[in-house]
Amino acid sequence: MKTILLAVLLLVNVLAFALYGIDKLKAKKGAWRIPESTLLLVAFLGGSLGALLGMELFRHKTKHAKFRILVPLFLLLHIALGVYIFKSGLLA
Repeated sequence: MKTILLAVLLLVNVLAFALYGIDKLKAKKGAWRIPESTLLLVAFLGGSLGALLGMELFRHKTKHAKFRILVPLFLLLHIALGVYIFKSGLLA
């Protein structure tokens, strides 16, 4: 079960990272954009680390207060939840 959870989290984080990169490229080209709600939802659903890395590496959404606040907050929430789950033995 732990392996499956870690694999899903890895995939969600890779997806989040890719979405931030794709959206940055589209912004530069003036093309159709990925909605901000989608970017934040993927971060909330477990992709907060990938989203944060994408924000920093691509210099994307770093001036938007809701991204500067929510994405790190989601990451802290995910870390706390992960520590709780693994320490409590819920995924034995």
